[in-house]
Amino acid sequence: MKILLIIPGSSEVNSKSFYGYSFYAEFLLTKKYISYLLAIPTLAALTPKKHEIKILDENIEEIDYKYIPDVVGISVRTMYAPRAYEISRNYRKLGAKTVLGGIHPSMCPEEASMHCDSVVIGEAENIWAKLLEDVENGNLQKFYKAEEKVDLSRSPVPARKFLSRSQYISDILQTTKGCPFHCEFCSVHAFDGQKIRNRPIDQVIKDVLNVKQAMSKYKSKQAIFIADDNIIANRKYARELFIALKPHNINWMCQASINISQEDELLQLMSESGCGAVFIGFESISDDNLSSMDKGINKKFNYVDAINKIQSYGLLVHSSFIVGYDFDSQKTFRELVDFIQESKLLMPLINVLTPFPGTKLFKRFEEENRILHKEWAKYDTKNVVFQPVGMPPEELSEGYKKIVQEIYSFDSILEKLKYYWDIDFWKRSNELDPVKFKYRFLFAFRMATLLFSRNAKRSRFILQILPHIFRKEARISTILTLMAYNDFAYSI
Repeated sequence: MKILLIIPGSSEVNSKSFYGYSFYAEFLLTKKYISYLLAIPTLAALTPKKHEIKILDENIEEIDYKYIPDVVGISVRTMYAPRAYEISRNYRKLGAKTVLGGIHPSMCPEEASMHCDSVVIGEAENIWAKLLEDVENGNLQKFYKAEEKVDLSRSPVPARKFLSRSQYISDILQTTKGCPFHCEFCSVHAFDGQKIRNRPIDQVIKDVLNVKQAMSKYKSKQAIFIADDNIIANRKYARELFIALKPHNINWMCQASINISQEDELLQLMSESGCGAVFIGFESISDDNLSSMDKGINKKFNYVDAINKIQSYGLLVHSSFIVGYDFDSQKTFRELVDFIQESKLLMPLINVLTPFPGTKLFKRFEEENRILHKEWAKYDTKNVVFQPVGMPPEELSEGYKKIVQEIYSFDSILEKLKYYWDIDFWKRSNELDPVKFKYRFLFAFRMATLLFSRNAKRSRFILQILPHIFRKEARISTILTLMAYNDFAYSI
């Protein structure tokens, strides 16, 4: 059979967000995208070799409906559900069998089933081959449910060869599934479970080598995001992993809980093995909010001390915060901005509280009749889709806008960049993986072309930043990311 696996894009044209890539594509004059969904090349690896496989990512290419496969598999996240449903309906009209899977169909299977031929509920590893066999035999079922969590030692290395590899900035791999915490707003523990499951280290290294071999023609040093929900959930395993990664000369970043700040040995090993950044969900600076969201672990730590400890090892702290919890107010919004500025967090992600299906938060808000609508495309962490406590939705939206715009004003960006340059934060990165002069020159030239746009504040920023681009302390990728965040902030 001909099998088409699809990563859907946004149904909202030209939509900008912290997680979008439109500014980068416009600046770099390319269709490249940050990365891909790991589920899709994993499905490709699980597909029996007798079938023909194609992967299509709407973030980098358009769907060609002239190609009509036998089976279409679509991985669906909540905000992309409307677009996924549309694609599925289009292919059904052409005679293809369509299958929807991923986090959203798993949490809303009855809804998803109205738009496709079959729904996969939960992890697909133990289901996919049987599903394809049923298609061949004319016996496709409406629902396939994973009855147990996957043994990661039996998971294949994702078949990235079917991806348009040169179109992605970074690669992605996963070493662990499951999260021991139970945050109210998060669906990870509902989908992946709370029991920690690890891939064998040798299998992870095989995956790393697969990435390196495939990408060697495009760049000299691979950038990899390790998508574990908490890379130190199993500390013994994490230690072995970091030691095993060290010889392979990769740049990588990960996600971890705040208690990583207490793990000096692990921090040192991470730094030595090529980790450049750690993403931590701080979520709130209010103890009341942290209690409400079941994020009690964060209350045990002084955030500034934790940030300083982690960054002392050369690991940049990427952070996220949520606004809109029940104890938020205009006062807490101001306090959040002040904290971010004083702690010098370089690129925090600010998210509007969003009750995703399958979370305890969604269930609570439904019981309290606080869900405003189920227009899934608006469940993007920048729109208010629920009734907040103590303020109307419009006030929360305006508060979010003010926070993001103040944090990512060009004056704020420049001040923070100068701080990190003055302490030579990226010294080790610049020694191990220096930015070539030609890339600095091309970046400066592209910046100069933007001087004469209608964005006067950006032009002023460019004039201020141009003399610094050739400083060895400066990482041009960081400047570009901060400009993208500014572009989003002032598009709200």
